[in-house]
Amino acid sequence: MAEIKDPENTIIMETTKGRVVISLFPDLAPGHVERIKELSREGAYDGVVFHRVIEDFMAQTGDVQFGKQGGESFNPARAGMGGSSKPDLKAEFSATSHVRGTCSMARSQNPNSANSQFFICFTDAPWLNKQYSVWGQVIEGMEVIDQIKRGEPVRDPDSIVSMKVAADA
Repeated sequence: MAEIKDPENTIIMETTKGRVVISLFPDLAPGHVERIKELSREGAYDGVVFHRVIEDFMAQTGDVQFGKQGGESFNPARAGMGGSSKPDLKAEFSATSHVRGTCSMARSQNPNSANSQFFICFTDAPWLNKQYSVWGQVIEGMEVIDQIKRGEPVRDPDSIVSMKVAADA
């Protein structure tokens, strides 16, 4: 098990496939890290499906509006189109590369449209560099992410069971 050095900047994500530990990068993307922690602390990510999972690329989740199982507006057909009730975030692009295990924010064509959705890279994705806000890195459980059911959209998708800041866990 990975040693958690900074519990306030570490996420523990329990998925339907197992446990994943993510180290946050507050120096790189302070606004995005704050949003991830805020939504995690509210329980917003609990029950949210992995709605877009592409082999040799990434697993996307975090649509707390349409992707939350049991949520009032849960709609698998619309998962990936929603966000949260919070305002969109200003882009925090950096020179940090998208490599295996990178956690980065999903967005529309507008660079300042990230809200709650994020993805985890299965492999290196250099074409995303400096175009998406990297906010963390999986430090334990990439083999769990590797097992997430693929699809666009995913049939009977895997989901986040709970997502917590390690300091609160």
